Amino acid sequence: MSQPTAKPCTPWSWVPTGYFAEGLPFVMITWVSATMFKDLDHSDTEITVWIGILTMMWALKPLWAIVLDMFKTKKWFVLAMEFSMAALLAILAFSLSLPSYFLISIGVLWIMAFASASHDICMDGIYLTSLTEKQQAKFAGIQGAFWNMGKIFCTSAIIYIAGYFGKGDQGSWSIAWCAAAAVMSALAGYHLFRLPTGSVSQKPQSLREGKAAFFDSIVDFFRKPQIWGMLAFVLLFRSGEGLLVGVGHLFLQAPIEAGGIGLSLEQKGFIEGLVSTPVSLLGGILGGVIISRYGLKRMLFLMAICLNVPNLTYVYLSQVASPDAQMSLVTVGTLVSIEKFFYSFGFVANMLYMMQQISPGRFHMVHYAFCSSIMIFALGQTGVVSGFLADKFGYETFFIIVMFATIPSFIVAWLAPFPRGHEEPNGSVT
Repeated sequence: MSQPTAKPCTPWSWVPTGYFAEGLPFVMITWVSATMFKDLDHSDTEITVWIGILTMMWALKPLWAIVLDMFKTKKWFVLAMEFSMAALLAILAFSLSLPSYFLISIGVLWIMAFASASHDICMDGIYLTSLTEKQQAKFAGIQGAFWNMGKIFCTSAIIYIAGYFGKGDQGSWSIAWCAAAAVMSALAGYHLFRLPTGSVSQKPQSLREGKAAFFDSIVDFFRKPQIWGMLAFVLLFRSGEGLLVGVGHLFLQAPIEAGGIGLSLEQKGFIEGLVSTPVSLLGGILGGVIISRYGLKRMLFLMAICLNVPNLTYVYLSQVASPDAQMSLVTVGTLVSIEKFFYSFGFVANMLYMMQQISPGRFHMVHYAFCSSIMIFALGQTGVVSGFLADKFGYETFFIIVMFATIPSFIVAWLAPFPRGHEEPNGSVT
């Protein structure tokens, strides 16, 4: 793929669009596709099993990250993945009219997940190698904000398009996926001219050297003090949320007769996209402020409480949902937003613990990627079984099971080791 020579440009011209392009395919694959399959009358078990398997692609991305660092440029791979994902989104749209659309869709989504994970690796690489440390800190919030803008676009605009043209209809979903393909094509075309190339430091000169560096990083990772206690934290801190995230939004969409809330696609998009996502952003910002003021070790157990206890909102919704008394959109939106706010508030502790306690050292970036992969793997596994539990026991019992599943989170938060010490509010480290 030939690329125009990139002119020097401000990070404002590519960081927002770059991270919007990261968020869009991830949400289309893991959230919009699940919403579509639910709308087309597939079971929660079928949906969560396949979405959980697809999510594993992001957990496995460190396995080929080193290869992406050895050939071409990061910009080349970003453009190749964006144009590929635009084509795959269109292919999925047209495959929905086929008799075996479900299996074909899963196959296309699997390839798209690989492309999206590879895109994430290289876009992050451009960010790290094109910006100074001061710029990286300045634009860190912009990264998250525009990743979430991609999420808002998918969970509101794309869902609204599908609902506008008809519920439970493959044709309406084809239009929605084509809209996503058009946006991704526009992003790829823009990045062709505005995305910096980035640079690579200490790039392996051969596949053998790359393999040696990769295995060296693994050995170094497991030699860290108290690594098994820290890994227990990564695996279990989000134990309850792993179940909730797979079924929670399907429950909102499920018919009232089946124990769900019975939201239309437009209502679900409004609550999950336009209302809950900004609330989640606010929760994450406040969580970071609180930890920076009082210290991670001091606040970790409180963060576990904030992450898990608001799951009770779904227990309440499942218990009071009834065909005889449909809940108002305001009530549902308020309760869902409460859960999203406190989830984001507490989740900050999970990310900071991985950054400050596990990943520092010789392979800081690689080890952070390892932690993220392990976390995603754990979430994927709980997500796989979440639909089965919901179908088998019903939503009322399922959300009670979710509350019991949060218990390991409290245990690992209380016992989490801090081998590197912890930062006090005054900036000193003990």
